[in-house]
Amino acid sequence: MNKGIIIETPPLDVFGQMATDEALCENLPAPHVLRFYNWASPGITFGYSQRRKAVQEAVTAANTPITDIVRRPTGGGIVFHETDITFSFIFNSPGVYFEPGKTYDRLHRVITAEYARLGVTFDLLKEKTRDYAVNDPAMNCFEKPVNMDILYNGKKVLGGALRKFGDYMLYQASFQAPDAQKDAPLHRNAVIKALGTEFGLNWEVAAISAETAQKAAGIAAAKYRTPAWNERI
Repeated sequence: MNKGIIIETPPLDVFGQMATDEALCENLPAPHVLRFYNWASPGITFGYSQRRKAVQEAVTAANTPITDIVRRPTGGGIVFHETDITFSFIFNSPGVYFEPGKTYDRLHRVITAEYARLGVTFDLLKEKTRDYAVNDPAMNCFEKPVNMDILYNGKKVLGGALRKFGDYMLYQASFQAPDAQKDAPLHRNAVIKALGTEFGLNWEVAAISAETAQKAAGIAAAKYRTPAWNERI
């Protein structure tokens, strides 16, 4: 069995969440790191390749009171983080090839299998769908499911986005089932069990180190809170 760490972090806003994932990729405390976001306030994230103007138009049309909006280091469309369970998983993925389809298939299959074991039937969307390309209109992730998203009764409940950092992969995910918050322990344990089984992990729980937290604060200030990052395209 390999060692996996479930990192506990203090409440963070959306800028701090993105920065913490990046800092953990740089200061890895273990080859496999799982983190459930502890939200200080609601926020909105959008994919690395989305145009900021189109995102703002979509957010304005949604008539949301949320004002904290940040570009993710990963792909995908717009995600509103209000009542979801948000988590990230960093794992070893050596080599130069980046095959997102195979990665989503691996991660989402084991998650749906664990829910099936619990008596909950989720489905994987298996069809060619439009990607979140830079010149496409900004898309709300949970209104426009794409290939390999997880569905319940035809509605998307879990989607993820990826970014490769050297020999490690960052997977950021949002679970938005109606009972996500009410039954949070059940859903968190399902993810922990699924990933632990697939990667052969013995999980340990640990607080984020002071060094990594300080690094994350610096990344948030220098990158994720800046127009240079959020309005790069």
